[in-house]
Amino acid sequence: MSEPRIVPRPLEDWDEEVRDALSVLSTGKSNSTVGAQPPVVTPPQPRSVPNIIAIYAWHPELSRSWLTFSNHLRDSTLNERDRELLTLGTSWLRRGEYEWAQHTGMGRAAGLSDDEIEAVKIGSSATIWSPMDAVLLRAVEEICQDRYVSDATWAELATYFDRKQMMDVVFLIGAYDMHCMVFNTFGLQLEPGMQGF
Repeated sequence: MSEPRIVPRPLEDWDEEVRDALSVLSTGKSNSTVGAQPPVVTPPQPRSVPNIIAIYAWHPELSRSWLTFSNHLRDSTLNERDRELLTLGTSWLRRGEYEWAQHTGMGRAAGLSDDEIEAVKIGSSATIWSPMDAVLLRAVEEICQDRYVSDATWAELATYFDRKQMMDVVFLIGAYDMHCMVFNTFGLQLEPGMQGF
């Protein structure tokens, strides 16, 4: 979509409700130790606000809940490389160009090679993948196609991941599937310098 349906909310229009809602954005792993201080949260700075955050600013109530859930996905039981592989696989299949553009760099930082990122476009059948990587991408393919993980794929996932991790696999794929649908429907535009498909 060449024109946004929902434009980013201008920063000068952000009120205290918006800033409070966006303050739930976590800057990294939270310390879950009982009695520990909450993580330091830095609201987005004026010149570095991604388009999606500025779109979320139109709906503070929704944003607070969604971003709280997003914090869990980012700091889930899965390691960073697995999360990025799942995110890229979902973004590719669901034509989520904004997520693809954001997460290719994050994937590299998490340890995915350029060849692996390119192989995401082929999917689970690419010969580059380890058996564990292949089954993660197969879970993406099945959820995106059938809205369900097959018994065979579930059983293979269970050889690598525990119950909580498998729950996080499904929720992460589902969340990024929804992201792609929402962002495509809103007409979310890439920021300058982002490289899409």
